[in-house]
Amino acid sequence: MGEFSPIHWMIVALVILVLFGGRKIPEVMRGLGQGIREFKEGMKGEQAGQPNANPPANPPANTPVNPPASTPTEEKK
Repeated sequence: MGEFSPIHWMIVALVILVLFGGRKIPEVMRGLGQGIREFKEGMKGEQAGQPNANPPANPPANTPVNPPASTPTEEKK
């Protein structure tokens, strides 16, 4: 088992292109880059001993869809 030559890398690239398609590869690479970036940010936060910069958001309070009517009804004369 020797080292990879340029022809080996071309074959690997061709197989990846066939498996994922030309449109899917940029999406996969973008997701991979975001994952690596988030991992690095997480490691920096743990090393500095700081709490997470983005605390989990509290869910919004339940509000009624149809609020009760507060206007009194007029009597008919």
